[in-house]
Order: sequence, then structure tokens, then C-alpha cells
Amino acid sequence: MSIVANKKAFHDFFIEEKIEAGIVLEGWEVKAIRAGRASIKEGYVVIRSGEVFLFGMHVAPLLAASSHVKPDPIRTRKLLLHSRQIGKLIGQVERAGYTLVPLDLHFQRGRLKVEIGLAKGKKQYDKRETEKERDWVREKARLMREKV
Repeated sequence: MSIVANKKAFHDFFIEEKIEAGIVLEGWEVKAIRAGRASIKEGYVVIRSGEVFLFGMHVAPLLAASSHVKPDPIRTRKLLLHSRQIGKLIGQVERAGYTLVPLDLHFQRGRLKVEIGLAKGKKQYDKRETEKERDWVREKARLMREKV
């Protein structure tokens, strides 16, 4: 079950592969995400010194958060992956020109997971083509409903 989805990523990128990763969070962040106060629209994933980090994910703090905690809504969060997966991602990003984007934030067995996508950027004409195709499918479905 998805909590937050990044629809903009599917518009701006061709998603080649999806990988599920754990995410290191503080307690107030988990509560805020459960309340639906998170956004990954401007988020991006970077690999630094063999570790994977999520930048730009915004988690708005709850008003009832602990008073002794100073919440930082846009802090850098570490992603948890196996070393083999990280090695594969490093190879794809550095050699093949791919980029990593967060696609989805969801719970799995009580733990918060982020789905990251190995993506290539779309050109403007690719975006227009995708839009035309989507409109045609919608129009076709509408015409079929009218016939029946």
C-alpha cells in the first residue's frame, strides 16, 4: 500500500528497473509519514562512498512531535541496500548514464520502504508522445463505453 507516490518521475524518466530499499528515519518522521505529511516529488538519490542517500524528501513535522527534538524536514536520509545491489547501482549510474529517483514510499510488514527507480531522462518529444498515447487510450475506452 503506497503512502506517497512520485508521479512526476514517470513523466520525466523512463524507469528501467525498480529496487526496494529500507530508509533510516527518526521517530517523529515515521509518525508524520503515517499521517501522510511527506513528499518525494523533489527527491533524488545519490551514491557517495559506497552508501546510498535520499536528498530532497520533505517530511512536515507534526505539531505534537516531542518538544526536545528539533525537526529538520529536508534532512538527508540514508537508504539501506545490500552491498551487491549498491555495487550494481554504482556501475549503472557511472557507466551507463542512469539516474536514481524515488518512486514510492510504503510500509511492508511494519517497516517503511522506499522504492527507487533506475531511470533515464526523457526528452521533450518523448514526453509529448507518452501524453498522446495516454490520451488515445482514454479516448478509446470512452468510445468503447459509448458503443455498449
